[in-house]
Amino acid sequence: MTLFEKIIARQIPANIVYEDDLVLAFRDIKPHAPSHVLIVPKKAIPRIAEAKVEDEKLLGHLLLKAVEVANKLGLQSTGYRLVINNGPDAGESVPHLHCHILGGRSLAWPPG
Repeated sequence: MTLFEKIIARQIPANIVYEDDLVLAFRDIKPHAPSHVLIVPKKAIPRIAEAKVEDEKLLGHLLLKAVEVANKLGLQSTGYRLVINNGPDAGESVPHLHCHILGGRSLAWPPG
């Protein structure tokens, strides 16, 4: 089981900010912005490049719920960034698809 699967199964505690039948959102333990939340599908998909056609509805749900969580965090007026890393060179550290919701400060471009 990945770290995120253990969080979903409640084997590891997390500061959960949103949950439904398909996704779970929780605060990052090493935040890179004042607001840094991860939203993960409950279905184990290692990374975006390994998603299948049958995951299309889940992926859309994940992104729409990321927006909902960002709004719940009060980020809609100043803006926020959604980040999905794919592979180690992109910064992926847990092989379970997840989207970072980052906000609460000005974010530089390009990232990295």
